[in-house]
Amino acid sequence: MKVGPDDDESDAANLAGKVLKMKFWDDEEGGKWKKNVIDIEGEILCVSQFTLLANTKKGSKPDFHGAMAPDRAKALYETFFQNVQQGYQPERVKDGVFQAMMQVALVNDGPVTLELNTPDKKAQLKPPKGNKLSKLKGTETPGSSSDAA
Repeated sequence: MKVGPDDDESDAANLAGKVLKMKFWDDEEGGKWKKNVIDIEGEILCVSQFTLLANTKKGSKPDFHGAMAPDRAKALYETFFQNVQQGYQPERVKDGVFQAMMQVALVNDGPVTLELNTPDKKAQLKPPKGNKLSKLKGTETPGSSSDAA
């Protein structure tokens, strides 16, 4: 899980839901992307990873200033982890150690690597394109009419 400075509890809940509901696995008939982790009774390993927010656009070293401060990030990560446990079977949800060096082994089945994201808050604040109000009946601008003659 990556945690940026603008993330909050609603993002943790949204992401936990995605982890549980996203259909990554095939069904018994070979249908692609048909089952989620609950359907296959799989296990989940949650690991915080601030390095996912590394900026590598400039220079030869990654810049991690885009990550949330560790104290806030830990609280938000714990909220995410609890949400995943509550949405599934707690004994099937495992936890890494926050801010620890860990050796994590995994097998990519595919290979497929996907990044799950929450909605962009900046995009949600933008006003809609075009003036849709002028198209509504009764909101004509001077020289226009919504009724056909």
